[in-house]
Amino acid sequence: MTFYNLLVFIHIFAAIIGMGPGLVMTLVVTAAKPSNMTELKHAFRIRNTLHILTMIGGTLLLITGIWMGLLNPYWFTQGWYITSLVLFLIALAFGPLLLKPRSQPIKQLFRDYTGEEIPKEYDSLSQKLFYAEHIENMIFLIIIALMIIKPL
Repeated sequence: MTFYNLLVFIHIFAAIIGMGPGLVMTLVVTAAKPSNMTELKHAFRIRNTLHILTMIGGTLLLITGIWMGLLNPYWFTQGWYITSLVLFLIALAFGPLLLKPRSQPIKQLFRDYTGEEIPKEYDSLSQKLFYAEHIENMIFLIIIALMIIKPL
């Protein structure tokens, strides 16, 4: 196995480890249909665990993707590679610019709220967060498509 093949191997596993959980993080909470705060908080704890996998996989994707590009400098002239890299960086920026500001009020609600009934304000807060996550997921699906259909 060449070094390049090793990078491809790691890159594919990183995509599975990082993007797989990332694509279902919203589903964990919405499909669970929590009926009380204990269940809702539990669903978000599961999301946080999946987020760790997403961060590890995403970091490996970026490192191996750029490394493969450095080994194949002509990729920096290829539309599929440049588009994928730009989209990945945009998706990466979603964390601090869109997702964190939308998840902080939910985390604050979890810290401050003492009842078991899910407060009405959670619905609007979660819709804003999940909308941004859906856009990010679409970006990731476009990147995956670009990786599949890239010129061989």
